[in-house]
Amino acid sequence: MGQNFIESCREQGFLLSPDVREWLSADHLAWFVIGAVGELDLGEFYSAYRQDGHGRAAYDPAVMVALVLYAFATKVRSSRAIECHCRQDVAYRVITGNLVPDHATIARFIVRHELALADLFGQVLGLCAKAGMVRPEVIAIDGTRLAGNASPESNRGYLQLAQEILAEAKATDEAEDELYGDARGDELPEQLRTAEGRRAFFERTRREREQERTANERSERAEEMSAVVRAAGYQGRVGWLREGRRQLEERRRGEAGPIPRSRAERVKLSTRRLEQELASDRATNEAYEYYRAHGRDTQGRGLGTAPKPFSLPAIPAGKVNVTDPDSKQIKTNAGFGWVQGYNAQTVVGEGHIVLAAEVTNTTNDWSQLEPMVSAALAELEQAGVTERPTVATADTGYWRDTQIDEVVANKHIQVLIPPDAGNRASPRPGWTRGRPAMMRRVLQTELGRQIYRRRKQMIEPVFAHTKHNRGIKGFHRRGLKAVRTEWRLLMTTHNLTKLQRHQIAAAGA
Repeated sequence: MGQNFIESCREQGFLLSPDVREWLSADHLAWFVIGAVGELDLGEFYSAYRQDGHGRAAYDPAVMVALVLYAFATKVRSSRAIECHCRQDVAYRVITGNLVPDHATIARFIVRHELALADLFGQVLGLCAKAGMVRPEVIAIDGTRLAGNASPESNRGYLQLAQEILAEAKATDEAEDELYGDARGDELPEQLRTAEGRRAFFERTRREREQERTANERSERAEEMSAVVRAAGYQGRVGWLREGRRQLEERRRGEAGPIPRSRAERVKLSTRRLEQELASDRATNEAYEYYRAHGRDTQGRGLGTAPKPFSLPAIPAGKVNVTDPDSKQIKTNAGFGWVQGYNAQTVVGEGHIVLAAEVTNTTNDWSQLEPMVSAALAELEQAGVTERPTVATADTGYWRDTQIDEVVANKHIQVLIPPDAGNRASPRPGWTRGRPAMMRRVLQTELGRQIYRRRKQMIEPVFAHTKHNRGIKGFHRRGLKAVRTEWRLLMTTHNLTKLQRHQIAAAGA
């Protein structure tokens, strides 16, 4: 008797059941995603389309949302890869109902509905809450550094950017001279006859308007910064400048838009970024000197001696990445060097359920405690969870007196943050009394140790699962707005798969 194998007959005309419900097992993730999308409010997606039905037919947003969520849940984020799976993967064909949207359609859908896709996080958290999986009594806050879709070699300084702009202008002028020859000289004033002259004229006009506007803004900025820093208790010029940069990044985050595809436009955007940072430093420095000259201490006395002489550079310092101007050089954890990317912030509750997910391009965590607690409270409220956190835990990098006060006093949540890094053998100089000493005593109690010990057990598995099991080493998209949507989709599908496993376990119990 010869060898016995199962026969493969590729010439057979039909291999699949005509009913797609028989293609996958009943507990397959694809069916769960379809069911979950049916429970979501997709009104924001549908409102973006014409109500009269005119025009070319579009893919149903419910189908596209299910497709995007399933793709992210199965480690597929590239629109081309999603299109490929729609052609050859049975689960994808079930989700789309045998439709095959091309990669451009998928990419445009994600860009068009950027904010709506990011807001799905709260709705999926609501589904987890209905299943009894959201337990926010103790929350853990931490960030992980992820590479952006940009190379560190694309970082450029102000002079390098200026040289590139001038080189482009020169090349344009040479091309125009070769194409048109000598100008006629009877249409425009001398300074506006060439592209370079017009560019210089409009650039000069723009700068004059900006200088006039900046002069008015600086006095307002000085008053505003004086009030902020007095309330926050910052001391020293360095602290003021750091706070000024943080406020600038907050404004940029609120105004974040798509990154231009044209390199010339990205170079101009990068140049404006550096100019904005120098203008912010100047305004903040003026506010600091104004405060030192006119400020009073708690006893109503003057602040004493004038600050030391200080001058900012004449041209902007630092560098901006031309590929993704929103990304920054960020130091990674555990001494793995620097990465050109973003700081992905996460709040996690019991059971590894993510309660909030945001992205920042600040290199450290010291300014993220209060914003992430506020984000978690907002997400819980949207999810219909009435139970509030009672304790927030974070590592040493989140220590900041003003933010701890804000969380404890205004949000009525106790904070557990060790004042000293784990590798320190002794307390920081000057941190031997007051709040640091009190926090050390609390963390040395049995209850304090027990609660804080849970922090790593709650949040570190989420990052390990995301990076190792799901293979998320960096972001595919560019720009803070796009990266935020990508991170929130990743955390949305993290919660969604947790919910599926919970329901499977409950059904088998």
